[in-house]
Amino acid sequence: MNFWLITFVLAAGLFGQAVAGAAAETNVSNAPLPVAKAFQSKLDPVYLIDIDKHPKFEAAIELKNGKRIRFASVKSMMNFYYHPEKYPGYGVSPDGHQIDKLYVRDYLDGKELPAKQAWYVFGSRLVGPHGDDLIPLASKTRAELFVKRFGGTRILSYDELRKKGYGLIKYLDM
Repeated sequence: MNFWLITFVLAAGLFGQAVAGAAAETNVSNAPLPVAKAFQSKLDPVYLIDIDKHPKFEAAIELKNGKRIRFASVKSMMNFYYHPEKYPGYGVSPDGHQIDKLYVRDYLDGKELPAKQAWYVFGSRLVGPHGDDLIPLASKTRAELFVKRFGGTRILSYDELRKKGYGLIKYLDM
């Protein structure tokens, strides 16, 4: 038994060193991107996830100057929306007055729609790119059908989502 325990500990240590080395090579940093590079990045600004790998979850914020900030999920977009000051590379002030519109994709058909028109499923079995997330759908009927297939504890309108505020987003990030 001691042989297997020692082998496991050694293997775990080598794996940890390999992961640490790979992370150092990617040079991922939380430092703000210069504004020009921020809008060209394929990485989600909040979770640093490749947005293109999760097209069904993609969301976006359109600024008044016409530029778009892409996100890997609704949770990420709302995280940015409530605290844009944490991401200075995008030039959005804490009051967010530069933000014009929010967009989400209907999870079932991938069509983009204004976030205000979507319905959001909370507590489904479906996991987003960064864990628990809100699943956007184009209508309440579609959301109800989604819940029958993938589960869900609540269906929220955009107004209900906004009333829950940042506390709901923090809860999803636990």
